[in-house]
Amino acid sequence: MKKLTILIPAGHNNLSSVIGAYQFFLKANDFCKTREKKPVFDIQLAGVSKKVELHDGLFSIRPHVLIREVTHSDLVIIPATAHFNISKMIELNKEIIDWLKKRYRQGTELASICTGGFLLAATGLLKGKNCSTHWNTADMFRKMFPDVHVQTGAIITDEQGIYTNGGAFSFLNLMLYLIEKNYDRETALYCAKTFQVDIDRVSQSPFTIFSAQKEHSDEAISKAQAYIEDNLTGKFSMEDLATRYALSRRNFDRRFIKATGNTPAEYLQRVRIERAKKMLESGPSNVSEVMYEVGYADIKAFRGVFRKITGLTPLDYRNKYNKNITIFDQEIGDEYS
Repeated sequence: MKKLTILIPAGHNNLSSVIGAYQFFLKANDFCKTREKKPVFDIQLAGVSKKVELHDGLFSIRPHVLIREVTHSDLVIIPATAHFNISKMIELNKEIIDWLKKRYRQGTELASICTGGFLLAATGLLKGKNCSTHWNTADMFRKMFPDVHVQTGAIITDEQGIYTNGGAFSFLNLMLYLIEKNYDRETALYCAKTFQVDIDRVSQSPFTIFSAQKEHSDEAISKAQAYIEDNLTGKFSMEDLATRYALSRRNFDRRFIKATGNTPAEYLQRVRIERAKKMLESGPSNVSEVMYEVGYADIKAFRGVFRKITGLTPLDYRNKYNKNITIFDQEIGDEYS
């Protein structure tokens, strides 16, 4: 029988990702028994101490074993952290970081849930690899680990025995993925139906809220960002914008990317689409009205950019997130879908 270890790091843990992972694999093992098959995993919770308190002592976890007692594991799951100070969380868990590196060198597969990716990245094992994390912490992740390729839209990454996950309850999709990989498709489908999880969800893009990265000290770029946000329908080129702030186009692009993580053109796209999302969520406007309001004149271009960023067409997004849309509205659709 394989060994599955769910870690309980020091500090503030996310209880739902611990219990959720534990329950999913227990259910997968139970399903094996109903089919007269042996359970795949022996499941254990392992921590750095015998008791970890959460939410100011409201809950506590008592791991089955201490990590120093675990000398072999086929798969390790790192839960999300609820710690507000990521650097402190990493500092508290040096023992786990060293343990993870040793386990991986000995053939153990590693899977991180949401912000558990920070702890995994601290091992250095993600260097040069793709990684997903919650969209709300992606900028922080890039700054802390610039040699890791953050995939903000991905629900799951799978690379060289290392798995990472997007954010919040999308970790349930990672559990299904790991169950299908270690058990079979039938077991994954059973767990998906039992826990009522959409097994085919592949992106967290529709849930992403774009934050206009402004925590930097480049005054010219801050002014350029404000100009872009105030002139979404204006006809200006990036060359015009660079000239406005007395910068060469090359230097403008370089400084903009350094400050925001996006090229100026990408930033304009993201701001426009975020504005469009809000209009589609709350207003009665149809897709064509929204398109013109945020500065697009070509429906094909608007739809392409919208889908690239959100994973949905504008019409699908409106039908999914606008509370005022009725079933009848969804059926008649929109000529600019």
